Amino acid sequence: MPVRTVELVLTPGEAANENLWPARLARKLRVAPEHLKGHRLLKRSLDARKAPVKYRLRFEVGVDEELEPSPEIAWSATSPKPDTKKIVIVGCGPAGMFAALRCLELGHKPIILERGKDASARRFDLAPIMREGRVIEESNYCFGEGGAGTFSDGKLYTRAKKRGPVAEVYRTLVAHGAPEKILVEAHPHIGSNLLPKVVMAMRESVIAAGGEVHFGAKVTEFLLDDGKMKGVATSDGREFRGDSVILATGHSARDIYELLHEQKILLEAKPFAVGVRIEHPQGFIDRAQYHLKSGEKRDENLPASRYALATTIKGRSVHSFCMCPGGFVVPAATENDEVVVNGMSLSRRDSPFANSGMVVGIEPEDCPGDDVLRGIRYQKKIEQLAKKAGGGGQVAPAQRVTDFLAGKLSKELPETSYFPGLMSVRLDEILPKHISERLAGGLRKFGKMIRGYTGPDALLIGFETRTSSPVRIPRGDDLQHPDVAGFYPCGEGAGYAGGIVSAALDGRRCAEAALAL
Repeated sequence: MPVRTVELVLTPGEAANENLWPARLARKLRVAPEHLKGHRLLKRSLDARKAPVKYRLRFEVGVDEELEPSPEIAWSATSPKPDTKKIVIVGCGPAGMFAALRCLELGHKPIILERGKDASARRFDLAPIMREGRVIEESNYCFGEGGAGTFSDGKLYTRAKKRGPVAEVYRTLVAHGAPEKILVEAHPHIGSNLLPKVVMAMRESVIAAGGEVHFGAKVTEFLLDDGKMKGVATSDGREFRGDSVILATGHSARDIYELLHEQKILLEAKPFAVGVRIEHPQGFIDRAQYHLKSGEKRDENLPASRYALATTIKGRSVHSFCMCPGGFVVPAATENDEVVVNGMSLSRRDSPFANSGMVVGIEPEDCPGDDVLRGIRYQKKIEQLAKKAGGGGQVAPAQRVTDFLAGKLSKELPETSYFPGLMSVRLDEILPKHISERLAGGLRKFGKMIRGYTGPDALLIGFETRTSSPVRIPRGDDLQHPDVAGFYPCGEGAGYAGGIVSAALDGRRCAEAALAL
């Protein structure tokens, strides 16, 4: 009998007890246990659609035939090519980092420029924003080694199938210290406590293989010559030149959009989303999603439960975004005149709170003005309103969901994971009417989908504005900018990705395209 692929449906306790797996596999295959010559877990997913909650585990099993050993998980670069090209990469988030690794794999030299600090130094710069409400504008939750994902969760879920380049992304992360379970989990997650070590290890690989990484290198000029991108200049007076430039700055580097606009490099307005963070007790989400009785706690072998919600109200999407089970709401501002919130979880996801973005789709025509940067101004205005309403520092405006729907001020606010503090305000009055009305309509629908979702313990915290960039940097089928040869817009900031994995994939693609010239 050849190697077989087998799926088991197990209780949470059974799924956690690896000693039970061989007997269950033998029973499923209708063979004696001694005929099993090994098994390998390929995928683990949770089925919580109805009670009782079950795990689905898919295995590769050797029956009277030994399994081939799993290939070693390691990253290595090829020898430098004789005609080595230099690729300047602006941004050290997942798009930039994976672009650099791909350059090295193909025998060429990347030069990464990052405006912020390395992940170790960057961690210390989060303390002022949390404790003093003071943003260090070049080193924060958005800027620095690893990008915005480093200290805001590390979710790896992607709609792309986990084969080919996606599998390579996962294996590269594991080779640099991510837990191996991300290779088999249906919704993998590294955690904000583990991800910094992973990105630092990736940087060490880049340098060891012959690449360069420069921190504190804020780009202030794109160096053009007769329609060709030749490199960039940085705020400290240095110039970095190469055969091509990959721009992978992330969606919060607003000055880059302004710089491109000033240098008359074509940009496009694109849809984005704006809203709030909604926070619940994690126990409530567990009971709702795991079909538990009142007061019943989730099985210790089950993870903190998550959810995804979406609807359409008056022609615009209203949906959950970046749901963080067992997580925290954190300040994500990049300047001191704004308040922005985001969500994150540690690897154990053991916070007593669950939070998610709850956002409304915004089209370019929803924003005042007719220029390409109007969406950025729209975001910024809402962030400044949040700052004013919070009363100072990074105190965020907040309102109970019940009061938001009733149109009244919350007399008191429930407990929260948001460390800088909250101020009770009328979010329904601060948000533009077309957003608040659609948000209210969406919440009412979601309250029917998850009973109690809009109850008195549900809290709205303002504002979630950085879901994606309001600007796209156009590119052709060859991934180059249509007007500037040798210029490769890449990742979330350019409008071509929406998370760590999709950004990493786009970084790889842009590196391959740049090296194909």
